Amino acid sequence: MTIEDEVPLSESQIAVHWREEGYFSPSPKFIGQANATDPAIVERFAEDRFPGCFAEYAELLTWDSYWHTILDTSNPPFWQWFVGGRLNACYNCVDRHLAADRNKAAFIWVPEPEDEATVVITYQELHRRVNEFAALLREDCGLEPGDRVTFHLPMVPELPVAMLACARLGVIHSEVFGGFSGAACGGRIADSGSRVLVTMDAYHRNGQLVDHKAKADEAVAEAARQGQEVDRVLVFRRYPGRYSSATPMVDGRDAFADDVLARYRGRVVEPVPMPADAPLFLMYTSGTTGRPKGCQHSTGGYLAYVAGTSKYYQDIHPEDTYWCCADIGWITGHSYIVYGPLSLGTTSVLYEGAPTYPDPGRCWRIAERLGVNIFHTAPTTIRMLRKLGPDEPARYDYHFKHMTTVGEPIEPEVWRWYHRVVGKGEAAVVDTWWQTETGGFLGSTLPALQPMKPGSCGPGALGIFPVIYDEEGNTVEAGTGRAGNICIRNPWPGVFQGIWGQPERFVDTYYRKYCRNPQSKDWHDWPYFAGDGAVQADDGYFRILGRVDDVINVAGHRLGTKELESACLTVDEVAEAAAVPVVDEERGRAVEMYVSLKPGRQASTEIENKVSVAIDREIGKIARPKHVWIVSDMPKTRSGKIMRRVIAGISNFADVGDVSTLANPEVVDDIRHRIQRAKLDHGEAPRELTPQEEEEIKSFGTAG
Repeated sequence: MTIEDEVPLSESQIAVHWREEGYFSPSPKFIGQANATDPAIVERFAEDRFPGCFAEYAELLTWDSYWHTILDTSNPPFWQWFVGGRLNACYNCVDRHLAADRNKAAFIWVPEPEDEATVVITYQELHRRVNEFAALLREDCGLEPGDRVTFHLPMVPELPVAMLACARLGVIHSEVFGGFSGAACGGRIADSGSRVLVTMDAYHRNGQLVDHKAKADEAVAEAARQGQEVDRVLVFRRYPGRYSSATPMVDGRDAFADDVLARYRGRVVEPVPMPADAPLFLMYTSGTTGRPKGCQHSTGGYLAYVAGTSKYYQDIHPEDTYWCCADIGWITGHSYIVYGPLSLGTTSVLYEGAPTYPDPGRCWRIAERLGVNIFHTAPTTIRMLRKLGPDEPARYDYHFKHMTTVGEPIEPEVWRWYHRVVGKGEAAVVDTWWQTETGGFLGSTLPALQPMKPGSCGPGALGIFPVIYDEEGNTVEAGTGRAGNICIRNPWPGVFQGIWGQPERFVDTYYRKYCRNPQSKDWHDWPYFAGDGAVQADDGYFRILGRVDDVINVAGHRLGTKELESACLTVDEVAEAAAVPVVDEERGRAVEMYVSLKPGRQASTEIENKVSVAIDREIGKIARPKHVWIVSDMPKTRSGKIMRRVIAGISNFADVGDVSTLANPEVVDDIRHRIQRAKLDHGEAPRELTPQEEEEIKSFGTAG
């Protein structure tokens, strides 16, 4: 008997059919040293202890003055945490460790070229660098608390130094992922109102020294086009004293950061005590409209949440050597490379380059040489390492006690390889579900207390109370096999404060859908809508299905379809564009673009290439489409809406569903025949999709 036979389905509910996986237990050795071994911790964070339970996280920090209110709900959903308290994030991550651990490594930086020396930065050295750069920002750039500064930096030590220098001053930082284009950076500069850009001349990636400074000029020009002038561009040099870019420096605007820093050698800047609800940073994330969302994170609530989750879920101890193999340009790097681990006084590895360069053993060589015992990366990287070097981990004598997976759901088979081969059967695996907007983990297992289950992130994190709603707001009960929209019923300290400059969009996107009473000041009436689909098993564990909107998750990077399509429309010949996901063995998902041309224009390889170049230019190479398909027309509804689920089905050799209600159903067979024939000619044979993948493709592009 199927689930459909047991219970009739409504349009707002989806049946799922995969089997639940078995449990894996952590080793006694791991349990014996873990931070969270007392089951009472779950009771301490139970709903009847909310919100006071989160004082336990806040007490991990050093406060200049304590709060008078743990949670202020007077202006929902703009929650304020630890109101009245003052602290400085940089002091908590650097200064307070000096008395006992000034000579301990804060960061170990590994350049991509293996013949270049590893750089160890102690907490004392980090303190010196941060103070000097803070003095530069304050005096050379004239920055004051509340000002914004944009970074477009790769994975180099200068990035966390710059972030912490801003935090020391109360200046709001906005780091743009180094792989994004200059135009994408410029749009974020304009949105945030930054007048200072900090960048780098070049960095190593996949064996190439990439010219990065070229993007700075593009970024400044794009920001100016959108009405924001940048009057200072600080350029770090990858090799001191040697400029590695072909792009000229601009007189009066550009300066080499290391030259300017010489004027501030030995300077000490007192950390500014900031209100707990003062913004710490902006992190931009793609949305389903063209304008990216500047997620504004607080100082006190955010720092408390990443410190607490780093301690209990990452199981970070001060004596550990921890490596989050992600990029600081994403929220994972902010929370679990910089602010969380440093607040606990641990040693973290920073790696400049690609995890498979020059070969798929690189990560394991680094881990062996540096004695890494906690490893943290994304399923995309895990899949890539599994594909290129399935037996490589066994060649190296490293031993992880703990491994994290982050950024997207991980397939059970890949999870098992990660646990058995990478973790050598010794490491606890923590599969995490969270978002840019949430600051830290929302769903996961406490590694010493709750067993692991491949494919499931686990229950709600401590103090997090998830629920699954259908489209009508009804609760989808655990164990029914039904999927719905996962929401969080309560606020938590790590949740973002809003979208920079767009308060209405914040409410509309994350709270309007399931708000029970817009006039209510009771947090129970304001569930947070995560925008992800999920199903909950009988044991309370959640399995995340992916986005319910039009965002394509490529290798853990969320790319908005509107941004992709807007980039295509910069090509003069293109009239319409639609972005769809295609299942990709290595990256999880890849982008395919469908474009139709203006009248009188003929399809050509040249136009296809122009579309790819436009996406590279406007967004970055990570968004480059796997294919660009030029079609005579798009399948559309009678109101003119492009039916993305239909073309997504074609790209994935899947069922396209009912097309009888389309305004032009005849185009579907024409597109299917031509595109699938071309794919077969490329050697892309159809493969059987999982039920999760089928559902994603079927529902893609149908969100509001």
